Amino acid sequence: MKPTSSKIYTSIENLQKKVEIWKFNNQNVVFTNGCFDILHLGHIDYLEKSAALGKKLVIGVNTDASVKTLNKGKERPINDEYARMRLLAALSFVDAVILFGEPTPLEIITALKPNILVKGNDYTIENIVGADVVLKNGGEVKTIELVEGYSTTKIIDKILKG
Repeated sequence: MKPTSSKIYTSIENLQKKVEIWKFNNQNVVFTNGCFDILHLGHIDYLEKSAALGKKLVIGVNTDASVKTLNKGKERPINDEYARMRLLAALSFVDAVILFGEPTPLEIITALKPNILVKGNDYTIENIVGADVVLKNGGEVKTIELVEGYSTTKIIDKILKG
């Protein structure tokens, strides 16, 4: 089994080389992104469905600093970026994880040119960052139905209410 740390990429350039090899070997690359602060059923379901769309799943993870700009609450993230990346990398259906600190993952999407870009169905394709890049390069943009009732915010609220 591949060690978790080998799935974590610290540079876009290194991940780009890996993605190019996967594509050369006809392995469709799926990309998604998010905070993934407290991993829960909604995340797992979404990521499993995303992974099933191709052969390789790459996840862009918001840095701690970028999470703070997303209006998720002053205490967020609960888990630091290293912990969030390690947890995602430990999932067998995840092939690569990379941090991004920009407001959006557009730089990563532009560099990797994934075959398939995925977000939850709380987005419309027109609102998905990088959709134009993926479509222009012959790829697909898809939305995944989210599991009702699961979110990190709801989990935190439940804990705080006791």
